Amino acid sequence: MIETAIVGGGLCGLAIAAHLRRRGETFELYEARQRLGGRILTVDCKTSGLAIDLGASWFWPDTQPLLTALLTDLGLDSYPQHDEGTALRLAEADRKPEKIDVAGGVHGGARKIAGGAQKTIDALRSQLPEERIHRGAALTGLRDGGGDHVVLHFLQDGKPLVVEARRVVLALPPRLAEERIAFEPPLDEPMRQAMRDAPTWMAAMAKAVATYEKPVWREAGQSGNAFVSHEQAVFDEIFDACDADGRAGALGGFLALGPELRQSFQVGLPLLMQSQMEQVFGDALVERESHFQDWATEEATCSALDRENGREEHKSAAHPVLRRALWAGKLHLAGSETAARQAGYMEGALEAARRVSRDILRQSQGDAEEAAAVNEDINLASLRRFEAWVDGQGDAAFDEYRRRLNASLAAQNKTQLTQMAMLATAEEIFARALEKLEALPFDLGGVAVEQGRCALTPLAQKPFGDFLRQFHDDVVAFNRTSCALSNFPDEHHLAKEYQQAIFRDLAAAWTEFSLSANRLLLAKGESRARAAS
Repeated sequence: MIETAIVGGGLCGLAIAAHLRRRGETFELYEARQRLGGRILTVDCKTSGLAIDLGASWFWPDTQPLLTALLTDLGLDSYPQHDEGTALRLAEADRKPEKIDVAGGVHGGARKIAGGAQKTIDALRSQLPEERIHRGAALTGLRDGGGDHVVLHFLQDGKPLVVEARRVVLALPPRLAEERIAFEPPLDEPMRQAMRDAPTWMAAMAKAVATYEKPVWREAGQSGNAFVSHEQAVFDEIFDACDADGRAGALGGFLALGPELRQSFQVGLPLLMQSQMEQVFGDALVERESHFQDWATEEATCSALDRENGREEHKSAAHPVLRRALWAGKLHLAGSETAARQAGYMEGALEAARRVSRDILRQSQGDAEEAAAVNEDINLASLRRFEAWVDGQGDAAFDEYRRRLNASLAAQNKTQLTQMAMLATAEEIFARALEKLEALPFDLGGVAVEQGRCALTPLAQKPFGDFLRQFHDDVVAFNRTSCALSNFPDEHHLAKEYQQAIFRDLAAAWTEFSLSANRLLLAKGESRARAAS
């Protein structure tokens, strides 16, 4: 039986596989396509040698630390997206574009991966055994096999394939999973609705890149950024797609036409795209080679709901229920659209991978580590049990928050709804934590006490760092998606100042817990000393 079956060979799935591999865990990875990478797709331009990103391309180091760290770990270089010079705007089809100044540039400090984003996929892939990767395997069904396994049904290259695994990770867009996979037993309606409400970022979009002998727009003092807003627009946003040295020219663009129009115009679309590039940047553009990717035609990316809805508002944080393990911890939802922050981006894929990897390792190694620790050190064993307990309180805290929030709404309270519900929830969790500490066995003989603080107290405090971060992220994501809070703007989208006030309340509650935990541990030590005498 497979220990962990990972479904999806994009950045998230590969990052999970690489993490499990480093920790000595076994897995099998299944990808519906014949290629790996998901929405990361880099092709080589034959005439210029440029690496052309037709999918995910940019990252922002200031707000995306996981991807930044991964690139460093993999030894991959990056370079800034060209943003210098004037931008252009074409507002009417029969007129020339006008110059516009965009303070600070259009792309906000974005960088690109040298050699294309596919380099991250190739580097992660190189860490994995080839025999663990199964291409052309589309998951069609999942069945909860009972206490210890899940049954997976695939079509691999058109042939049925059935495997069993102790746990399954769906590292793919939630909408796609909800639409394409038959779950037995069926998922409950709140979970299915949360999956349907998670738009797959850029799934219904199309991206094109054309290459030229040289970047003539730069010579004209232009950035390569352009916006087309008239009704006949082919592109609505254009950008400089050159590599780091900028010797060969390249312009990329996102198409303004929806999926159906792209299909209707597909024969003449290359000419339409070329014509609009020339209209915006002038006849000096001499196209050498063009590349085009319509993501709406990718069955392993775009769901019917994504195609139907077209462009949707980007959700930077997923609904918290998408981060819950299902089927008694045997089924995990991953993929960028399940992330607590930067959902839809490469950073979100890595955030989801980190969460699921942590959960899997806790499941697979927790019991063995705890047993070994008991034989070695009863205090270490108890602290690990406490840490595991805290790690498992995320769902309970979120449920308690929603219960308290709904009670406040029912009572027609109108101010500080989030703040009061979060504080009361945190205090409830901290109270349970003290009860848990009280019930755990400790041998505090010989444990150091300095200036009134037990040496074990910092270890009891430590697990709450991740817990409070997760709790905050879940609340922010839920509030943004809550219809009930849409009439309370201050609660629907939490302002920075409001969040800081909440953090101060949580910090005060955490401080009170820490003092109580320290008193509890000191009392346990004194009790043991009296018993020994």
